[in-house]
Amino acid sequence: MMIQRGPVTQGVKQLLALVTGKPVGVRTVPTDPATGRPYPPPYTLLDPLDRRSDDRTLADLHTTAICDYQATFVSGPVPGQPDSRGGDEQAQWMADRGWKVVERRTDGAPGYQHPLTIPGVHCDRREAVEAGGTSDPSDAIMTTVIRYRFFLEETGA
Repeated sequence: MMIQRGPVTQGVKQLLALVTGKPVGVRTVPTDPATGRPYPPPYTLLDPLDRRSDDRTLADLHTTAICDYQATFVSGPVPGQPDSRGGDEQAQWMADRGWKVVERRTDGAPGYQHPLTIPGVHCDRREAVEAGGTSDPSDAIMTTVIRYRFFLEETGA
């Protein structure tokens, strides 16, 4: 069998929502299910990027995958304050929370502090690189971008 992208994306989305405590939208602004309206910033936009499934063996059974994602952490105006704007402090706070995706366990045990839950799949390694963002505070919204790479293997469970 092959590792499917959909469950991986849902697992990454849940992990980002856990570490930021803010809503996450896949390829679009997240929507409040209670109202059907977009959430105001801050939130995270999650974009699936590259996916590779070659484990570089002669008998490759496609039981491994390397999946890349881009998370755009969006700051914004304070609701109810018409002249407020997203600022550097909020953008950096969101990015700092985003780095928790690759935070190692504090008790010295192997693995990561925050779980990436994907049914039937284990992630044995995670990588992250901060890739920039917007820098013009007059835009009212500022962003920071982190790109993640997840090394996955089927568990058979």
